[in-house]
Amino acid sequence: MNAEQQLIREARARNRQAIVAGTAAVLLVAAAIIQLGGPHTKVDELTVDLIVANKRFPLDLIAAVVNALGSLAIAWTLVYLHDCSRARNPDVKGYVTVLAILAGVLSAITGVTYAIVVAIKVHQFVTTGTQTYQEANHLTNSSGLLALQLLGQASALMLAVSFALVSLNALRQGLLTRFMGYLGIFAGVLVLFQVTQVPVVQGFWLLALGYLISGRWPTGVPPAWRSGRAEPWPPSSQARMQRAAGARARAAGKAVPAPAAEPQPAGAPAPGRTRATTPKRKRKRRT
Repeated sequence: MNAEQQLIREARARNRQAIVAGTAAVLLVAAAIIQLGGPHTKVDELTVDLIVANKRFPLDLIAAVVNALGSLAIAWTLVYLHDCSRARNPDVKGYVTVLAILAGVLSAITGVTYAIVVAIKVHQFVTTGTQTYQEANHLTNSSGLLALQLLGQASALMLAVSFALVSLNALRQGLLTRFMGYLGIFAGVLVLFQVTQVPVVQGFWLLALGYLISGRWPTGVPPAWRSGRAEPWPPSSQARMQRAAGARARAAGKAVPAPAAEPQPAGAPAPGRTRATTPKRKRKRRT
């Protein structure tokens, strides 16, 4: 597929992918906000945690479903951006696409399954037995829950790596600005090391990416989106040298006097007088 065919293909999917990226951002943030709602325990005690979890399991289940849809939309967005990078540089590795798809699907499945299993176990704890710590510890340490937790951590790791690699490759091909490229890598790191409960950075990056894909970027889309070929950004050192050279040229241009007239060959007619070459006459002061 040549550059023109690639641009036609991207133009057909541009509005759809912009909507998908924006939807992913909204779903991701909405899931975190839903989880913050409802009752929460004020003390860190296992039996109390299970009793409160039984009261809020509808919110947790809804948040898990919303987050699952957001994970699938994120995977779709990352796959599209990575395919655009591969179309401009065949040397870009294709396994990142598989990694992003696995991360989105596994995260969606494990998140919803974990919420359902926890809801069943906390309901069993509240409605049967004596609600002792030993019973609560037995229910929460089952092999099924531990397996789901490990799968959830593995999906988070794959999603973080996908964020970082896709952003890095898109930056190298000139599809993302330096700010967007580095922010995407940072968003991937925050998937594993959460600073806030609401994923503000990931949501902002997805919204900005959707706005860029739509072609409405305030400073204009990067050249690689218009040419269909890789347009790597110049190194930072080279950009600084160019800015410094331009500044020196402008400073030197202010101090350079006007160029002298070129000498005329013998017998050539005298150049015509102009306002710039005509000497100014001194006006007599009237008394």
